Amino acid sequence: MTEVEGQVRAEEDDERRDPEVEARRRLALAQIRQWPDSVLRLRANEVEQFDGDLEPVAERMTQLMHDAQGVGLAATQVGILRRFFVFTNEDEDRLLVNPVITWRSDEVETEDEGCLSLGRVRVPVERNVAVTIRAQNAAGEPFELELEGLSARVVQHELDHLDGILIVQRTDDESRREALRLLRPQPVLGAR
Repeated sequence: MTEVEGQVRAEEDDERRDPEVEARRRLALAQIRQWPDSVLRLRANEVEQFDGDLEPVAERMTQLMHDAQGVGLAATQVGILRRFFVFTNEDEDRLLVNPVITWRSDEVETEDEGCLSLGRVRVPVERNVAVTIRAQNAAGEPFELELEGLSARVVQHELDHLDGILIVQRTDDESRREALRLLRPQPVLGAR
């Protein structure tokens, strides 16, 4: 499928969406930092205090993620330079604070990825098929998750956000050029 065919299909999908769901999606996306916002390229700082402030922020981020129809959302995407993100793992929403990947499978797979901060851009990204990630919960208690497939891909994507890395930096040169072309502001005809 060409890029133009993909855009046409996406526009047709938009027309079939429930208007209320689409309105919630657009409102959520308006609250998520979008390219070229410089905060998306900054490395987040470790969370050091677990004083109860994280939980309401994580709940709000989780709602934004769902309303935007995403599967993960990093704190940097909402302008918070702290190392935490939310994601959906097997129909369960999870918060990972100060996440660190402690093991990666040797097997990798390249799949198209999108990003709530990059509009309709989708680019091929190589990721490890399985990972083990160590993190803390909202109370600061440590835990570990062994993930594979989509969940492993999502946590790698969100961890990249916390390091200021976007999918356009992880893709091949041709896909990067096409993505940056799509992200470039388009002139408005008749505007002065």
